[in-house]
Amino acid sequence: MPANLPPMYFEAEKRYREGKTPQEKVQALEEMLAIMPKHKGTDKLRADLRRKISKLKAQAQQKKGTATRGTAYSIDKEGASQVVVIGPPNSGKSSLVAALTNAEPEVAEFPHSTWKPTPGMVPYENIQFQLIDTPPITREYKEPWMGDLVRRADVVILLLDLHADTLQQLDDSLSILREWRVFPEGTPLPDDLKKAPFIKKTLIAVNKVDGEREEDYQVFLELSEVNLTTLGISVKTGRNLRALVEKVYELSGIIRVYTRAPGKEPDLRAPFVLPRESTLEDLAEKIHKDFKEKLKYARVWGSKVYDGQMVQRDYVLQDGDIAEIHI
Repeated sequence: MPANLPPMYFEAEKRYREGKTPQEKVQALEEMLAIMPKHKGTDKLRADLRRKISKLKAQAQQKKGTATRGTAYSIDKEGASQVVVIGPPNSGKSSLVAALTNAEPEVAEFPHSTWKPTPGMVPYENIQFQLIDTPPITREYKEPWMGDLVRRADVVILLLDLHADTLQQLDDSLSILREWRVFPEGTPLPDDLKKAPFIKKTLIAVNKVDGEREEDYQVFLELSEVNLTTLGISVKTGRNLRALVEKVYELSGIIRVYTRAPGKEPDLRAPFVLPRESTLEDLAEKIHKDFKEKLKYARVWGSKVYDGQMVQRDYVLQDGDIAEIHI
């Protein structure tokens, strides 16, 4: 299929060739990407442009030092938990986000098809999680703003490619996280940390566990020796995608609590989402800031109480509890 590029594309291409600095060249390349129509005939060209952009940004980053800050991307949190998907090129991050959410990240068989974060919402029973696709990370280059994005997230999914050197991908990715002072929960912290670490709930998802690849996945589990939650998935076949969402729910450390008015049935479609170990007082404050002070007691229906049991403000809520607040 022909690319059918418009005249403005070739004007930007000329500015790219004439650019004196990496910044000028990157600006022209990004303009070429914005102008270029999206269809199968431009897939390889788009991937090639993004490789050039990544290479030029890496050169600029090395020249200016590690303190260089790139364009910041701040994604407002939505849903019950914000989950960021990171990993090496071609691991399938965009395909995973597209399969689980309403987002439409650009999916291609070439590396560097993602160049900015793309959020989407993942439904899970009666709540949703926010899943964020990100550009690939390698030892040679990672977007300078990605550290901040990962540090703000509630859960990190590290997506690896079983068809590549999975152990090396894991080592490189964990090393990059350490550079950002991000440490998966349960892993040891270095003794020479000079700033506070960011401890993150982390799930390792190994993609492309298809057909006869199960044995390769088991070998990876034996050799990796990483004490982290790990799941073998296949975006292509749908293997374990439901289990992945369930793992995200577990790692998010949240509970769902419902409320009801006296004599009325609860609305089980819209729970309040709270951190585990939250109390009745925490729920009252989330419902309305004045309820915390006015709260007298509540009647609760749930797994740890008998139906309608009266509880006080220090009662620790359980997932699925139904609370009737009295003020």
